[in-house]
Amino acid sequence: MLLNEASNENDESYCYYYLGMIKNGLGQYNEAIEFYQKSLDIDEKTLPPNDPNLAASYNNIGLVYDGMGEYSKALSSYERSLEIKKIALPPKHPDLASSYNNIGMVYYKMGEYSKALSSHERSLEIQKIALPPNHPDLASSYNNIGNVYAKMGEYSKALSSHERSLEIRKVALPPNHPDLATSYNNIGNVYKDMGEYSKALSSYERALEIRKIALPPNHPGFAQSYNDIGSVYHNMGEYSKAPSSYERSLEIQKIALPPNHPDLATSYNNIGA
Repeated sequence: MLLNEASNENDESYCYYYLGMIKNGLGQYNEAIEFYQKSLDIDEKTLPPNDPNLAASYNNIGLVYDGMGEYSKALSSYERSLEIKKIALPPKHPDLASSYNNIGMVYYKMGEYSKALSSHERSLEIQKIALPPNHPDLASSYNNIGNVYAKMGEYSKALSSHERSLEIRKVALPPNHPDLATSYNNIGNVYKDMGEYSKALSSYERALEIRKIALPPNHPGFAQSYNDIGSVYHNMGEYSKAPSSYERSLEIQKIALPPNHPDLATSYNNIGA
């Protein structure tokens, strides 16, 4: 191929690639897939078979399928991306950890928790070598592992992972960062599943305190916090306190969400209960 022809094809590939990014950001997923695939088709003709750019294209296609809920297609794309990265990159490169994380998240959504756990643990192993000890990505991995353990009913392991995530975030992030609220919220979820409602309530309230500082006043995160607090009061038999929390959650959802969003139905159901 002549040099100018290769250059033209590279330019065309970049255009398709960025059009795919724009369409994905707009939620136009089918068009995003189409543009990403056109970019990939060109790159497969012009680049070496294990070029990292090919891995990036497969990863982006996987992200779109993931957002569409087409998890088997997302998994296939993520795994192809990982195969290329294993050849193209050093064995402990952070991008490998990112691929294992994406694969783990898909398995989690598919309900295949043992496979999700294996992928997230592999991601964490690489991050421990490749990243500083208090890097936020480590906190995210511990958080993801905690979520998987919680789904598996292994609550002590879930709690330990979420607490480790929180420890790292306290060091790595500003004191009122939303990710700290996420950690407190997840710890509250585990305590609630364990039936330790007073501890769950304390964690949920701490999450709410941070969100009040970190988020806009009608952010959906507030609705989640009020809903969680209401559910704990409900489980504790404090029925006078539960409805006010559920109603506060509903008020925010009416502003923040579309009128027929399923979370509104959940709030009405909780108030009715």
